[in-house]
Amino acid sequence: MIATDRTPRTRSRILLALPIAALAFSLAACGGSARPTADDVADGIQQVYEDQGLPDAISDDAATCFAEALVDSELSDETLGYIADGEDKQKNEEEKALTTQILTDKQEECFAK
Repeated sequence: MIATDRTPRTRSRILLALPIAALAFSLAACGGSARPTADDVADGIQQVYEDQGLPDAISDDAATCFAEALVDSELSDETLGYIADGEDKQKNEEEKALTTQILTDKQEECFAK
């Protein structure tokens, strides 16, 4: 009788654990701020130029070159997310200065591509 008494409780606990595990998994997938890829950032860079009325100002290769330098830097995922979304925006003034420095340092190399 004890064995049959535990079986329903064990099943109930397992059934209750499934929604909790599913919720935790979905929050981890959606809630985490993943670092954007260089391709995402390159698309965002091109979007910034397009929004400024300069759709042909930067080639795909140059945008990718700049994007790789930005993603490989110490910029936060938040700032990279803004850029990937096509926004000319940074998390704070320090990141704005770092973004400007990276783009300036890579200008000759990236525009040569």
